[in-house]
Amino acid sequence: MQVSVRYCIGASLLKTIFSPLQVLLVFAKEDSQSNGFCWACEKANYRCSLAHTPESALECFSEKHHDLVIVDHRHSRHFDAEALCRPDREEASVMPLINAGFNRRYVENANMMACYNELLQLEHGEVRAQFKLRACNAIFTALEQSQDAIEITSEDQVIQYVNPAYEAIMGYQQGELLGKEIIEVPKSEKNKPDLLETINTCIRKGKEWQGIYYAKKKNGDNIQQNVKITPVIGQGGCFSSPDIQSSKHKDRRKGSLDVRSTTSRGSDGSSQRRHSSMARIHSMTIEAPITKVINIINAAQESSPMPVAEALDRVLEILRTTELYSPQLGTKDEDPHTNDLVGGLMTDGLRRLSGNEYILSTKQPHHLPSHLATPLSLNDIPPRIAQTMETEGSWDFDIFNLEAATMKRPLTYLGLKIFSKFGVCEFLNCPEATLRSWLQVIEANYHSSNSYHNSTHAADVLHATAYFLCKERVKQSLDPIDEVAALIAATVHDVDHPGRTNSFLCNAGSELAILYNDTAVLESHHAALAFQLTTRDDKCNIFKYIERNEYRTLRQAVIDMVLATEMTKHFEHVNKFVNSINKPLAALEENGGNNDEESVKSILTSPENRILVKRMLIKCADISNPCRPLELCIEWAGRISEEYFAQTDEEKRQGLPVVMPVFDRHTCSIPKSQISFIDYFITDMFDAWDAFADLPNLMQHLDNNFKYWKGLDERKLHSLRPPPE
Repeated sequence: MQVSVRYCIGASLLKTIFSPLQVLLVFAKEDSQSNGFCWACEKANYRCSLAHTPESALECFSEKHHDLVIVDHRHSRHFDAEALCRPDREEASVMPLINAGFNRRYVENANMMACYNELLQLEHGEVRAQFKLRACNAIFTALEQSQDAIEITSEDQVIQYVNPAYEAIMGYQQGELLGKEIIEVPKSEKNKPDLLETINTCIRKGKEWQGIYYAKKKNGDNIQQNVKITPVIGQGGCFSSPDIQSSKHKDRRKGSLDVRSTTSRGSDGSSQRRHSSMARIHSMTIEAPITKVINIINAAQESSPMPVAEALDRVLEILRTTELYSPQLGTKDEDPHTNDLVGGLMTDGLRRLSGNEYILSTKQPHHLPSHLATPLSLNDIPPRIAQTMETEGSWDFDIFNLEAATMKRPLTYLGLKIFSKFGVCEFLNCPEATLRSWLQVIEANYHSSNSYHNSTHAADVLHATAYFLCKERVKQSLDPIDEVAALIAATVHDVDHPGRTNSFLCNAGSELAILYNDTAVLESHHAALAFQLTTRDDKCNIFKYIERNEYRTLRQAVIDMVLATEMTKHFEHVNKFVNSINKPLAALEENGGNNDEESVKSILTSPENRILVKRMLIKCADISNPCRPLELCIEWAGRISEEYFAQTDEEKRQGLPVVMPVFDRHTCSIPKSQISFIDYFITDMFDAWDAFADLPNLMQHLDNNFKYWKGLDERKLHSLRPPPE
């Protein structure tokens, strides 16, 4: 009698590592032999299944794909073991078993230890060997398909393998390299003389090596690469894991001795689509400076004592967050005013379900009202209104006088004058009548019922924008299209503002919050509506006459500036401005670079920095109230406080989360709220803007206003002004 054994390759390459072997016993009936294998499986910690018929065996195998199948060959009257695997074989020897897929033949022996030893021999012999072969096949399939160029050498540095990506990048064919020693392949003269010896030393010690390496392609071109070699000690040779770094040319190469890999398929080093490794998934954007910082810290950790390594871990944890530019506040008890301002202005609402929905309705018609159908000309402006605008070139210009003189329509009149001053009609090639109609349409869609976010605020921001555009350093940075974009963005930046914050709209489940997925809700609405109002009627379409590409550029700049007024990214914008513009300019000045006009110009006019200047400009214009003369500052403080009070009242009526509890009209200290706003948002931003644009008058007003609010707070006053003597 005999029991025939069939070996099967499992579905998963990692079964032998991560899970016990699965064994299928196919026996016509249970007896001492089947029990012997069951006991042996239990002793070896294998998972055992038992089937009595060919049908149940096939069903069980198709479900679990066992690693070992043991088939009873003793009772042919019940089923044919050969036919179960591969039918129609007639040889009268062991060949039918082999041809049918059997690997071993086991003579009947019910002893548990005999069964156990047979199973162990199968596992550590054929099973593991087959798994390794399957794994090698999978690995080489991956290497063939890899976007990385891979070169594998023996311990003697003889090239054993290169993949198609290597051939494409380096310009060699497999036949030119296989069997050659690495030293026979031309090396770049840009590498330091002792570099290869350094790499060899690391590999011999079983240590990783990481650094810059220059490779030479077949055509003689040099490629700079960030290299990381990870030796793998085993059956000879070593292996380098994928590196998340990339070089200036977006080519990477991991090693020059045992394994080398260069990213980006293509012989010219151009960037093409790459396949992400797990390391890249958990890293930040390739080529980003923050990535380089993280890699430097990782390298420093390896040779650091434990306390330093732990501290660096904390640094890495912080660097990998997305809130790099947002200061972390203490508890509410420390500064409730600052905490509420941050919560109200820099979040998308409290994620507490309220059970009530407040659907915000549009309060103004999105069209040109009939009473404004006849556009005003700059020449038609009444003398009284023209007189109030005579000082519009001064920072101390009183926007509230213009508001009163124009019956709360200051944006149209001030817009006519400022746009004329900057030649906007000439730039856009549009008639003055079109510009006048556009200004009236935009102003008609601001809510006059809002105490703060109305067309007077828009006119104030437009005035500040125009003032900043006249500063010499700003003029050096921006092109005419940037200036036009800034003026348009300032005009439309709060159009159709409902007098409520983003947090309120998100908590209330408003239509706008749903439309914009609770992200930059108002700013997205202002930008989108501005273009809808502009382009849907030729009478007010100021973009109708400009070339398509110019329109796209202008549109993108306007959208970017309006979105920059969202406060959640306040610190990001300010920090980028300081680090990309102010610090490099200061470094030039310290090095006596005032005469280096080209260096200054390259900093000021790079496309990336022009974007940062425009964002900073509109941000400063948008919240410049604390830098206005004291009387104007006080008026604005009262208006924004009233709008926040009204929001708190509404939240309480609707049963919504109260976003800024300190703005309760019965208990709020306006001086404290202004002090917090200046401390947290204004001071650093205007220090940076002053350093760039030179605005000493604004900084003097800011200092005076801060002292005013401090004085009221020290007297424990909550009002805008001290009581009359």
